[in-house]
Amino acid sequence: MKKSRAFIVISMIIALLISGCTNMGSVSVHISGEAAQTEAVSEDAAQAGAVSVNAAATGEEGASSDAGAAEKETGSAEKNGEIYILYTSDIHCGVEDGFGLAGLYEYRKKLEEQGYTTILVDDGDAVQGENIGTLTKGEAIIRLMNAMDYDVAVPGNHEFDYGMEQFMKLADMAEFPYISCNFNKEGELVFKPYEIIEAAGKKIGFVGLTTPQTLTTSTPSIFQDDNGNFIYGFLEGENGALLYEAVQEAVDAVRAEGADYVYAVGHMGNSESARPYTYADIISHTEGIDVFLDGHSHDTDQIVMKNRAGKEVPRSAVGTKMSSIGYSHITDEGIAETDILNWPDTNKTSLVSMITLDNPVSRAIAEETEELKDMEEQVVAKSTVELTINDPVQKDEKGQPVRMVRRAETNMGDFTADALRMMTDSEVGLINGGGIRDSIHAGDITYGDIISVFPFNNNIVVVEATGQQLLDALEWGARRVPDENGGF
Repeated sequence: MKKSRAFIVISMIIALLISGCTNMGSVSVHISGEAAQTEAVSEDAAQAGAVSVNAAATGEEGASSDAGAAEKETGSAEKNGEIYILYTSDIHCGVEDGFGLAGLYEYRKKLEEQGYTTILVDDGDAVQGENIGTLTKGEAIIRLMNAMDYDVAVPGNHEFDYGMEQFMKLADMAEFPYISCNFNKEGELVFKPYEIIEAAGKKIGFVGLTTPQTLTTSTPSIFQDDNGNFIYGFLEGENGALLYEAVQEAVDAVRAEGADYVYAVGHMGNSESARPYTYADIISHTEGIDVFLDGHSHDTDQIVMKNRAGKEVPRSAVGTKMSSIGYSHITDEGIAETDILNWPDTNKTSLVSMITLDNPVSRAIAEETEELKDMEEQVVAKSTVELTINDPVQKDEKGQPVRMVRRAETNMGDFTADALRMMTDSEVGLINGGGIRDSIHAGDITYGDIISVFPFNNNIVVVEATGQQLLDALEWGARRVPDENGGF
């Protein structure tokens, strides 16, 4: 009887969180970074980049997450006329993972001290993915991005997960512009399609692109009016022609304004399911882009391919959770190199715990996380067994557990589906494996644990369905077995 009560309690908590019944405030994160490495700076820059952060331990009295309190400590080094465009992508609130934001801050500072001018760019999906984002609806991340002094960012599909009104609030909070040449409301662009930044005597244009997959990979109702009509869109024409035309128009406009270089800042990715909206589709159907900085698919591929005019265009991606920092180095002769710095393959957690950085960004992170600690650590339930989403044995090529919940039965998958069924008094509960993001260890279960499992602002929906419809749904979800599929 005790086990049943405990199950119902945690079921209620999970169901309420999934349904969006808890309104805990907001945090937004948009982080960009691209770090350059050349022979002249490789040794010092690599040292700066190889340092990561356990910034939460540095919370000093009086620390502030305001940009003014975290202004760059770059000194007054004489500038050498060269530029490093640093970029980040798909941070998903991992502000202390990998290099960490504080590590990126140090790396940027090092470059500035050596005479380089730096520009910081983000490719999207910064504000969602961990408790610091979920509990503040992205606002904490935006404050940290302001502290990092980001220069420009594009909205990824998960920037919208807290709702359109909240995203617009986050955009207003940001002390950097969001750009997108294809995000529109009733045919009118919501943001500027591009931004031109003058640095070291050069004009550099940044053209923003947001994947049309956003309409389905975030909550569709976010983009609809009260009658269910889509009023927001991303130029999602079936063959991609509308999107290609918008990109070309923006690139031509940037060139017409005198830009020396044009960077596409895209949240497009390389997934076959994203076609005809991948980075390769964009490059092959346009001309005038010098470098394509890309996100969305969490890969780290460095590709060079030809555009429609036959010119080679580098495409660079930096993975996720600050595992890499991207950079593009511009000299007087042109774009010298575009590549990434990878976080060491050794155990990241132990490395981060060994090194503590003390800078304005680390102090801002500590302040943000400290405010959430009491809420996250509140014990709400107990479990006598581990509730897992992972294969207990199998690892992927990076040594990480295989996400079994995306291709087979797990007790966490069963548990969450049962919670939905019980809370709605339904006969069947369905939830997709891609919406279940973490495991829970045996013992005390905290509110923070629950948020880690369900970082998305989803809603519960009750419908009547036939047996055939249920069978179709299950077969569609299992169509890629034994491969992973978030729709499983």
